[in-house]
Amino acid sequence: MIQPENDAVRHREDKQELNFLQRIAQRLPEDTDVLRALGDVYTRTGHYTEGLHIDERLSHLCSEDPLVWYNLGCSLTLTGEKEDALEALSHALELGYDDYEWMKKDPDLSALRGDARFESMLEWIYNTFEQIL
Repeated sequence: MIQPENDAVRHREDKQELNFLQRIAQRLPEDTDVLRALGDVYTRTGHYTEGLHIDERLSHLCSEDPLVWYNLGCSLTLTGEKEDALEALSHALELGYDDYEWMKKDPDLSALRGDARFESMLEWIYNTFEQIL
């Protein structure tokens, strides 16, 4: 079974990428591309609190970007802040977030499934954007 070796390689690569992006972010603290990449790596590697801090910074730097607010909603969900997560996701929808298919299956949002407010958001995004296509 090759899986454990692949996991070890992936873990080492993630750690290298994380260290690299952290150093770049220290030198370029307002670079939104660097911050987005760093936030993705934090989340992918299970560093949810650190990812949340990055997403909060991005929400101030890119306040009109629906994907930034969607990612903030994901980070808030992963850190157990359900109410704030629903607010961030609602704001993402207001700004035009429209990926219904991803939102309904995104594993980062699994803690919200079954919540009537989240289900209402899914229904709204489906009715608003999917019907147009």
